[in-house]
Amino acid sequence: MNFNKRIRNEFLKSKVMSARDASLFIKDGMTVASSGFTPSGYPKKVPLELAKRANAGEKIEISLITGASVGDELDGALSRAGVIKRRYPYQTQKDMRNNINSGSTFYADHHLSHVPQHIDYGYYGNIDIAIVEALCITEDGGIVPTTSVGISPQALKNADKIIVEINTSQPMALEGVHDIYMTEKPPKRKPIPIINPDDRIGKTYMECDLEKIVAIVESDIPDNVRPLGAIDENSKKISNHIIEFLKDEVKEGRLPENLLPLQSGVGSVANAVLGGLKESEFTNLTCYTEVIQDSMFDLIDAGKVKFASGTSFTPSEEGLKRLLENTEYYASHCILRPMEISNNPEVIRRLGIIAMNTAIEIDIYGNVNSTNIMGSRMMNGIGGSGDFTRNGYLTIFTTVSTAKNGDISSIVPMVSHVDHTEHDVHIVVTEQGLADLRGLSPRERSRKIIENCAHPSYKDLLFDYVDRAEKNAYKHTPHVIGEALAFHERFIKNGSMKK
Repeated sequence: MNFNKRIRNEFLKSKVMSARDASLFIKDGMTVASSGFTPSGYPKKVPLELAKRANAGEKIEISLITGASVGDELDGALSRAGVIKRRYPYQTQKDMRNNINSGSTFYADHHLSHVPQHIDYGYYGNIDIAIVEALCITEDGGIVPTTSVGISPQALKNADKIIVEINTSQPMALEGVHDIYMTEKPPKRKPIPIINPDDRIGKTYMECDLEKIVAIVESDIPDNVRPLGAIDENSKKISNHIIEFLKDEVKEGRLPENLLPLQSGVGSVANAVLGGLKESEFTNLTCYTEVIQDSMFDLIDAGKVKFASGTSFTPSEEGLKRLLENTEYYASHCILRPMEISNNPEVIRRLGIIAMNTAIEIDIYGNVNSTNIMGSRMMNGIGGSGDFTRNGYLTIFTTVSTAKNGDISSIVPMVSHVDHTEHDVHIVVTEQGLADLRGLSPRERSRKIIENCAHPSYKDLLFDYVDRAEKNAYKHTPHVIGEALAFHERFIKNGSMKK
């Protein structure tokens, strides 16, 4: 379907203009909220024009709020042009990351479920402009999202002005996959009526005040998706450990035969872990998650997953090709919701989600660092992992036991930054094995994590630390703080944690 036919509201056809002209609505000092989630369904044409203005010498600095990470046309181009002064809440683009770690961009890392309501509450100040990618605009002026929903409904609701990019590269078969439901502010908030992952409770489009739409731009740029790493031996081992654990939980009567709804984080390891279920005995699975990645398509194709709820399709380049060629089929098994709903603690707790997320490092007591290298260098952000970890029926964290070709242990005496506390982490898994921490005291956890999850090259070092800590510190959570910090400092000085 061509561009003009995607604008079904006659009044709005007069708002069509070039991306360059639309970008002129964005001024220095503004706060901009955009569509997009890891990195799908984000605006592309207008940000590229904004970057051109900055590169030509115009002073433009903005605060940018997105659903999660976005593609190079938004985070990358604007970071290289020095446009983004402040950024919320999650990112993965290298130039953005470099600007954050150099201090030229202020970054606040937030739980994703908090961001939509914080926009509604006015915590980020006034939203000057919303830029959203759309599949089409309905006869009544409803905005139909593309491959993600994220914060788009809240952006449209709260922004003073709205720019819509209609992306003709996105297939019209996506129309109908979305379920847009929004909550009220306290004290008028009502229960969210989701009882099953496939429940539809909202509309297939986002409502919008037509008077706020100042520009409609044609786009044909596809999502700049990221590659997913091959499923290697370590990932297979981690996946197998989890599957065996889940089988035992079924035998013990703590899980039903078709499990409870699954959540899996973003990235190659998470994709591989979920993908391992394809060869398992589990069937009739459901998922209630943020991102629908390649492994989810595999599970749907294999008849293992009957339904998946998320806030975005987040495939690799190969997975995107599959989605575009089979949109109607995958749309019949999937639903995309606003981030406020996909990550909502109320729904996560009610459905009893099995949460599986990845860590940078895990300490011997079960605290998890999923964001910062050596405690201060931001990688991506906490994303939605905290939403699911704090509220899930079962919370599982995975990591390969070493990094940097074995020079760094991912199991450490004390994490250099805490994102998920020991109170929320039930299961720790590496390629070495699985540690079930439920009901264990800190001292019991420490020995189980080292024995089951640490790499053999680091076990003696970690056990030696625990022995001395138990001898010289209080017995509940024994720590020798200086030595715990030295474990990290050894890598900084020598490039290795090994003696």
